[in-house]
Amino acid sequence: MCGRYSLFTPPEELEDCFGASFTFEFEPRYNAAPSQQLPVITDAESDAIQRLEWGLVPRWADDCSDGHINARAETVDEKPAFADAYESRRCPRERSEGGLDTPDAGRCLVLADGFYEWADRGDGKRPYRVAFEDDRPFAMAGLWERWTPDTLQTGLGSFGDGGDTPDQEPDPIETFTIVTTEPNSVVEPLHHRMAVVLDPEEETTWLEGEDVLLDPAPADGFHAYPVSTAVNNPGNDRPALIEAVEPS
Repeated sequence: MCGRYSLFTPPEELEDCFGASFTFEFEPRYNAAPSQQLPVITDAESDAIQRLEWGLVPRWADDCSDGHINARAETVDEKPAFADAYESRRCPRERSEGGLDTPDAGRCLVLADGFYEWADRGDGKRPYRVAFEDDRPFAMAGLWERWTPDTLQTGLGSFGDGGDTPDQEPDPIETFTIVTTEPNSVVEPLHHRMAVVLDPEEETTWLEGEDVLLDPAPADGFHAYPVSTAVNNPGNDRPALIEAVEPS
């Protein structure tokens, strides 16, 4: 599983690396956590880095209280929560009268420069950061959805002039999940799953809906090291969290 990650690479470097521009003012994240708004590139706007909420909510869900932070690569094409997003570019859905496709689900790149895993070394679970040795950024395979809540009633009509109050059109919520696979030899001692880290040559292929082998990234260049247990608290988000500590 992937439940926390970091992204502190300077925005100019991220834009150059992924060929996309930020649509918001980027702030470094040292402890990105579920339910937060985080940078992704979607197949609907591959030249833009947007903020989506981590925790995918399928469009057919009754509410948005229980988003999926991870999707297993082995079943991503068949699980109801993920299949539409996975297949979106292959089988575009025409939704407008003019026949233009208006996607509300698809694939995305989740930008990161490291992720955290917790391992039990005999004295309780401790966090480790997994990253390239040079801390270069990478893209994790992701899926996104646009969920629209039911129309909200203002409830003011019965207290005003007695007339009906028009419905308020609720804002849609755009969410994402990270695809996971078997671990490589660096992650395997820490956890039985890891995020699918795409090779740079696979990023466009993934966004275009083509087949990508969702296997573990080669271990070459990766390393894992213990970090402070302060990362356990998602409220902590500071540069010290990525610094190595001596294991106890």
